[in-house]
Amino acid sequence: MEVIFNYNSLSFIVLCVFCLAWLIQMCYIWGLFSRLAFFKKKKYDNDRPSYEPVSVIVCAKDAYEYLIDLVPRILTQDYPDFELVIVNDCSTDETTDYLKELVRQRPDINVVTLTQSLNFFHGKKFPLSMGIKSAKHDLLLLTDADCLPENDQWIKGMVSAYKNKTEVVLGYSPYFTRKGLLNKLIRFDTLYTAIQYLSMALAKRPYMGVGRNLSYRRELFYKNKGFTSHYTIPSGDDDIFISQVANKKNTRIFIDPKCRVESEPKHSFSSWIHQKRRHYSTVNMYKRSTNLILGTLLSSRLFYYTSMIALFIMPQAFTINPNEYIYYIAIGLFGVIHYASMDFIYIKSAKQLGEKKLYLFFSPFYDVFFTLFTMLLGVRNIFSKPKGW
Repeated sequence: MEVIFNYNSLSFIVLCVFCLAWLIQMCYIWGLFSRLAFFKKKKYDNDRPSYEPVSVIVCAKDAYEYLIDLVPRILTQDYPDFELVIVNDCSTDETTDYLKELVRQRPDINVVTLTQSLNFFHGKKFPLSMGIKSAKHDLLLLTDADCLPENDQWIKGMVSAYKNKTEVVLGYSPYFTRKGLLNKLIRFDTLYTAIQYLSMALAKRPYMGVGRNLSYRRELFYKNKGFTSHYTIPSGDDDIFISQVANKKNTRIFIDPKCRVESEPKHSFSSWIHQKRRHYSTVNMYKRSTNLILGTLLSSRLFYYTSMIALFIMPQAFTINPNEYIYYIAIGLFGVIHYASMDFIYIKSAKQLGEKKLYLFFSPFYDVFFTLFTMLLGVRNIFSKPKGW
């Protein structure tokens, strides 16, 4: 069998791009993402002789329907010494009346009430800063009003990740399983984002966390002047802040699927897209090295899929005689190896994080969709800022 390369053809250049993009993708899958997939979770000590006191902080804005479920779940946590801090951020529903009654019954609950005239900026940073200022303890544990810990071991689990030099603990917070394509897209996006930031943390390059399940020390918050460097940006109370304060020595992860915090997902594509746009708008505040890693990942995915399609359309990169069909088999084999590797790592990571019913054998569909989706939202953010800025 004779193989003749047409070095001057456009398709040969496309072939080189495809091979390079494929190789980069495999390096990310097996060199980076496998860190989470094969991470050995250590069982936390449920009978420790002493526990550091914790301040659990929740910011709530018109969240009455969520608080009535969340507050009892937090108050029944199996942890000997913690306080609950709830920041009422200018609520206009029954939240204010509910919290007043709650304080009458439980005076130990710390409620911080803000009025519209006090919160000069959009987003959660000002309310969260007030909650941190009001907290009694140095160890902080954050979540949102529309979240629910799965059981009474959540605080113990997150605190168990703290060691001598630990100042930040990154947790995982999935969304509730609901019917429909939108829910699957949201949950896969959450899983994929977690695979990235948790794997990066395990590679000693932490760059973000999620405020639905995040812990750090108040001393660290004040030492870095809180959110002052990005106060006018609505988002970033979790990812920008963590990218600034987390490092290879002070950051650990906790991913026990039995101690997760689940959240209510968006119910419409428009609200979800708006949420994603606000998240992507903070990327330019990350460290350059982080943006280089994430940018290379995204661009290699884009070049991989586009060059693969191009190679099937224009197979002139080389001519194989007498059996030209081997060309298609060779390209297809590269695709199968990529798909099998990606699917294997996604499934193992999902198992680590307790994610079920995501139908990850459709991972090529998810992967292609979010490659294009991320690119389009990034371009749109260049020309127009999300509402709320």
